[in-house]
Amino acid sequence: MEIKKPRILIAEDDFENQKFLQLLLKREFEVEICDSEISFYQHLNNSKFDIILMDISLRGGKNGLELTKELRSFPEYKQIPVVCLTAHAFKKDKINALDAGVDVFLTKPIENKVLLFTLTETLSKKRGASEINYLHSGS
Repeated sequence: MEIKKPRILIAEDDFENQKFLQLLLKREFEVEICDSEISFYQHLNNSKFDIILMDISLRGGKNGLELTKELRSFPEYKQIPVVCLTAHAFKKDKINALDAGVDVFLTKPIENKVLLFTLTETLSKKRGASEINYLHSGS
């Protein structure tokens, strides 16, 4: 029996970062990518996600923190873990992100193993260890 991979929505406006994150995460997750407020809500309305990787800078009118605040106001999306991955590395950025409702705040650049571990751990804390597809040894 094949274990179903968790579904991740990556909200990232930079094309190179999108491709890198997709390549890095596709072994452990079913990956979908958006780059703006409009595509973010299109993905949310069309699919269910287990976790969201959110950048602060996005295309369009709203940034990732505004989208996270909105997400936390909807009962059906309130429990989805949100990991912020951003180049905004000041203390005020971290405070603003946590105030917006992100579960974890990470800054770019980040080591691949740290990102994978953080996503997996965040999922396991939110949903329970039995539902998580753990990282393969040696990944």
